[in-house]
Amino acid sequence: MNSKTKIICSVTTALFTAAMFTAPAMANSNKANPNQSAWENANPNAAFLRCGTADLTESQMKAAEDQFRKFSEARGKPPKNGGDGGGGDPAPDIRPAGSVSIDVYFHVINDNNGNGGNTQAEVDAQMQVIENGFSGGSGGISTPFTFNLVETTYSNNSTWFNAGQGSAAELDMKQSLRVGGPETLNIYSYNVGGGLLGWATFPTSYASNPDYDGVVILNSSVPGGTSAPYNEGDTGTHEVGHWLGLYHTFQGGCNGGGDQVSDTAAERSPAYGCPVGRDTCRKGGDPDPIYNFMDYTDDSCMFKFTTGQAARADAQSLIYRK
Repeated sequence: MNSKTKIICSVTTALFTAAMFTAPAMANSNKANPNQSAWENANPNAAFLRCGTADLTESQMKAAEDQFRKFSEARGKPPKNGGDGGGGDPAPDIRPAGSVSIDVYFHVINDNNGNGGNTQAEVDAQMQVIENGFSGGSGGISTPFTFNLVETTYSNNSTWFNAGQGSAAELDMKQSLRVGGPETLNIYSYNVGGGLLGWATFPTSYASNPDYDGVVILNSSVPGGTSAPYNEGDTGTHEVGHWLGLYHTFQGGCNGGGDQVSDTAAERSPAYGCPVGRDTCRKGGDPDPIYNFMDYTDDSCMFKFTTGQAARADAQSLIYRK
């Protein structure tokens, strides 16, 4: 195992309210997050920390969800949180499976000499994994989302190739390459700096920082890459989930509304490896959702989204990504 700690998901959660943090500030706050230091029931894969960004605090969560509710009501659309979403909403209708096509621009960054990056075959394989995850082809439910790869771009730029999260190089890369508006998914694949394996932006951050919008993945996390056990492409699936508005399954721990989705079991802390039967919130409910794309388990363990997650992603998309 590489002695360098790897982190897979560092989700920037800049929201519209002034109380929300910017991406760099969030990255620096991870040490205060008890979820990030919880190792119980984890196998040796816990040496790979999957997220360096703190989950939302209770006040940040409330601000985000209040904003979402107000926007929904202003547009005459009832909030969709997946069942009661922790807030008493009835189970919502969602758009039909596969009815929402998202255009994707996949940006492969190499160093100045053209080294690194991904081949087109690897890009296609990554996109197929994301498609399978959201279509139910991997074993979960079928969501409204399908993904249309419009273009793969290739850039030789050593500064971008080693860009860290929240860095000037990352912003320059995105400002130079990003295509489309809030509805367009831009994926950036390169030798992610700082030991990270990826990060994403939430839909709520687009209005305040559109240039930063998108998903970043480590080029070796694609199917067949070298970042085992995270080399089957589910870094991309996980990050696109965040881009569509999904929180981690362990958001909020065992209390409150958690991830704002009612059909994902409460989870005290991230799960690593594939700890079958793990149950960190022993209140008579279901075991931890270790097979869910929004947990931290190995790529080989995670394979599904839930109906509630599909409903929440659909609602977030309708409000913020149109």
